[in-house]
Amino acid sequence: MVLFWLVLAGVAAPLAISLTSVQDNDSLTSAPHSSEAYRAQQRVEQAFPDADALVAVAVYTRDGGITDADRAAVEADRTSFARYAIDGVPPAVPSEDGEALLLSFPLRGDPDTQSAATSDIRDALDTGEPAGLETALTGSAGASGDVFDAFEGMDVLLVLVTAAVVAVLLLVTYRSPVLWLIPLLTVGVASQVASAVVYLLAKNAGLSVDLQAQNVLTILVFGAGTDYALLLISRYREELRRHENRHRAMANALRRSFPAIAASAATVSLALLCLLFADLNSTRALGPVAAIGIAAAFVAMTTLLPALLVVCGRWLFWPFVPRVGDTTGDSRGWSAVARFVGRRPGRVWGSTAVILAGLALGATTLSLGIPADETFTGEVGSVTGQRLVAQHYAAGTSAPADVVVDAGRADEVVAAARGVDGVTAVGAPRVSGDTAVIPATLTDPPDSQAAEDTIDRLRAAVDGTGALVGGQTAGQLDTERATDRDHRLLVPLILGVVFVILVVLLRALVAPLLLILSVVLSYAAALGAAAGVLHLLGYPRLEYSIVLTTFLFLVALGVDYTIFLMTRAREERSVQRALVSTGTVITSAGVVLAATFAALCVLPLTPSLQLGVIVAVGVLIDTFVVRSLLVPALALHTGRRFWWPSRHA
Repeated sequence: MVLFWLVLAGVAAPLAISLTSVQDNDSLTSAPHSSEAYRAQQRVEQAFPDADALVAVAVYTRDGGITDADRAAVEADRTSFARYAIDGVPPAVPSEDGEALLLSFPLRGDPDTQSAATSDIRDALDTGEPAGLETALTGSAGASGDVFDAFEGMDVLLVLVTAAVVAVLLLVTYRSPVLWLIPLLTVGVASQVASAVVYLLAKNAGLSVDLQAQNVLTILVFGAGTDYALLLISRYREELRRHENRHRAMANALRRSFPAIAASAATVSLALLCLLFADLNSTRALGPVAAIGIAAAFVAMTTLLPALLVVCGRWLFWPFVPRVGDTTGDSRGWSAVARFVGRRPGRVWGSTAVILAGLALGATTLSLGIPADETFTGEVGSVTGQRLVAQHYAAGTSAPADVVVDAGRADEVVAAARGVDGVTAVGAPRVSGDTAVIPATLTDPPDSQAAEDTIDRLRAAVDGTGALVGGQTAGQLDTERATDRDHRLLVPLILGVVFVILVVLLRALVAPLLLILSVVLSYAAALGAAAGVLHLLGYPRLEYSIVLTTFLFLVALGVDYTIFLMTRAREERSVQRALVSTGTVITSAGVVLAATFAALCVLPLTPSLQLGVIVAVGVLIDTFVVRSLLVPALALHTGRRFWWPSRHA
C-alpha cells in the first residue's frame, strides 16, 4: 500500500503543480448563464469579437485644476498607449470641474498580451508624470491586474501556512516529536492527488475550477484529512493498549472507526455536490472540486495512513508509547463534563440553546453586498482609480450599462434610455451587422443599490424592443438574484441530504431531526458570533455567496463531530461514555479544522477572509458547545425516544 501511494504521489506531483494553468476565474465575476446580463454579453461578443477584451481606464487628477504640463503628459501617454489598444486611444475626456482627465480604451491581443500591457501601462502611470498629478489605472484591466498581483504566489503561501498550522497543532496534540509527521505527510499526499485529479478533469472533461475553488480544495483536504487521521490514530492507540500485535490493533481500529469516517466523508461530499444545482457560476464550480478533495482525504486516511502507522510501529508514539494494559488517558476532564451533562440534561440543553440563540442575534448586524472598494483587504490601484473617477465624473462613467438590440430599433432604444431616471448620458450606438450596442452611463456608482434600481428601470423602459441590458451593474444585479434563488433551493436540499445520511447511519428518525436542528442553530450562532469579529476587522458587509458557502461547510462539517460522537454512542450503548472516549480527539479535530479555515485570512480578498472567520468561529462553537453540551444533553434528556424507531439502550 505504501509503495502504491509513493508511485501515485510521484505521478500526481507534476499534474498538481499545473492546476493553476487551467483555472478559469471568469466564473468569479461573470453573471449566471441564465441571466439577461450574460445573454447580453454573449450577443455583444458575437457581434464584436474583441468585446471581451480588458478595458484600461487611466485617470489623472490634480487638486486645483489640470495644468498645461499635465495635458501634455496625458497626450504623451495617449500616444504611447496606442500600441496596446485595439483601435488607438480616444482623446482624453476632461471632467466638468477641470481637475481630471480620463483615457479609456480596450486592450488588444490574447489574455497574456493584455496582462503584460496592463503591467506596462501601470508602470508608466507610476513613473514620469508631473509632480502633484495623481494617477491610477482602473477598469477591468486594472481590476484584473490587481487580482493577479494580489494572488501571485498566494497558492504556495496558503499551502505553507495551512501545513504549518496543522503541524503545530498535531505536535501539541500528540506531544511526540515524530508521530505528527505521519498524518501531515499523508494529508500532503492526499492534497497532491486531489489537485492532480482536478487538473485532469479540468483539462480533459470540462470541469470548471477557479481561484476560490482551488484555495478551498487545499483547506478542505488538510482540515478534513487531519480530522480523519485524529479519529483513526485515537482508536489505534486504544487498541494498542488491548493488543500486543499492532497489525491486529490497526485492523480493529480501522474496522471500528471506518463507518464514522465514511459517513463523515459521504455527508460532506454529497452536500458539496448539491452545489451543482446552483445558478451562480462560482458556487457551482466549487462543489465538485471540493468533493474530490474530501474523497482524496478519505481514501488516503483509510489506506495510506494505516499502512504507514503499522509499518513504523509503536515507537511513533514516543515518549508516550501505548502498552498493553495501560489505562492512562486524557479523559478526566471529559468525565467531569459527562457527569455535568448527565446530572441535569434538560437544563443543560435548554440553557445552551438560549445562549446560542442569543449569539445568533448578532447576525442581524451584518449586511449583504461588498462595495468595490472593499473587495480587497488592502488598497489597490483599481479601487483608487474607481474612487477618483467617482469624485470627478458621473459615478457610473467607468462601467456604463450596455443595451444590446437589433440595429433597426437602436434609435427607439436610445430615446427610451434617455428618459430613464438615473441614466446621465446615452452614447451613440455601435453597430456590427444586425446588432447595436448602446452605452448608458449611470448617475450612481456601479456597485450601489441606486445603480441596480436604475438597471431595473432601464430594462422596463426598453421592454418590448427585444433589447438586453448588460454590463457590470446588470451582472451584479443578476448575480444577487441568482444567489437568492440558490439559497431558497440549496439550503433545504443540503439539509435533506444530511438528514437522509443521518437516518441511514443512526437507523433512527428523532435523532437525525434533532441533530439537524442543532446544526442550524449552531450556524446561526456562528454567524452572529463572527459578526463581532468582522465588525472589528472592518468587513461586516458579506459577499453574497458567503452565506450559502458558510452554511454548507458548517452544516456538513459540523455534523461530522456529531457523527463521530453518535456512532461511538451506539457502540458504547452510552452517550456519556461516548462523550468521554471521544472528547479529546473530537476537540482536537475541531481546533485543527478551525485553524485551517482561519488560514484563508492570509489571502488578500475580503470574501476569503469572511469565509475563514465565519467557518472557524462556527467549527469552534460546534466543537465546544454543540457537540460537547447540546447534543449529549438532548440525547440523555429524550432517552430511548432519541433513537426511535430503532431499539437502543
